[in-house]
Amino acid sequence: MTQPIRIGSRGSQLALWQANHVLDALRAAGHDAEIEVIRTTGDRMQQPGFVLPPGADGKGIFIKEIEEALAEGRIDMAVHSLKDLPTRIEPRFTLAAIPRRADARDAWVCEPYWALHTLPLHGRVGTTSPRRKAQLLALRPDIEFVEVRGNIDTRLKKLAGGACDALVLAAAGLDRLGRTEWAHQRFSPDEMCPAPGQGALAIETRSASHPIDAARDHSIRQAVATLDHLETRFCVEAERVVLDALGGGCSLPVGAHCVPEYERWRIFAQVVAPDGDTMIQIDTEFPLSTDAEALGRAVADDLKSRGALDLLSTSAI
Repeated sequence: MTQPIRIGSRGSQLALWQANHVLDALRAAGHDAEIEVIRTTGDRMQQPGFVLPPGADGKGIFIKEIEEALAEGRIDMAVHSLKDLPTRIEPRFTLAAIPRRADARDAWVCEPYWALHTLPLHGRVGTTSPRRKAQLLALRPDIEFVEVRGNIDTRLKKLAGGACDALVLAAAGLDRLGRTEWAHQRFSPDEMCPAPGQGALAIETRSASHPIDAARDHSIRQAVATLDHLETRFCVEAERVVLDALGGGCSLPVGAHCVPEYERWRIFAQVVAPDGDTMIQIDTEFPLSTDAEALGRAVADDLKSRGALDLLSTSAI
């Protein structure tokens, strides 16, 4: 390829870290590559007074403009946080690679109180995530919530400025930005089951059925394929099947986390009522020979048999 591989990314610190991580890997493999920053609806949401347009997809707000650039041939690939992607990818795109996952857990960030159980009664936690709110209420029903938006540094500054008493953030983001010292407690999956795909990156390209330049697009998919980590791909595909089978939205209080353990696949899953009062939880194992789709559907069916859809219907009200 005479033209550099153009990598599309959001402009936040974390998104640029992720894009540069892929850039470095491609260059190490002998490919010429560059990053193009694209501003998304999700980025504009961080500004005070921004209102999400009617009908906008909450899970697509960080990727819409990037996928448009990909479809139009202005970039050759996109690097996303996998949890930002809808569970069903449009046929014109494909997940060409899912690199090795970082720490998928949620992290407790609170300088005076280094663990959730030490937070005083009615402590204020900054988060906009329905999943985290429901899971925290299941652990501490007295907690109050403050809407805190923005990138990681912005949220940490708001915490330091007294906007809230604590934050819950993805541990992977803190680690990637060198803010590991802020992660005072990392919740185990049976305490706060992570969002499906949390901690993983997704490298999205045009699919073979929707090329701009068939030969170039094929060579780009080949170049990116070397970054694919099969174990991570299996785990996140199984997690995403669970979410998809339960409704597929990022606003659902659903956690799913799959890991290889003792030559088995172990998967945790949680569905929590918005008030935290009721939780359906699964911790089960499957043989390594199990297909990711079959594993995810079996877990989703188990959750449904225990009343998960009833809990999720209350979340939608």
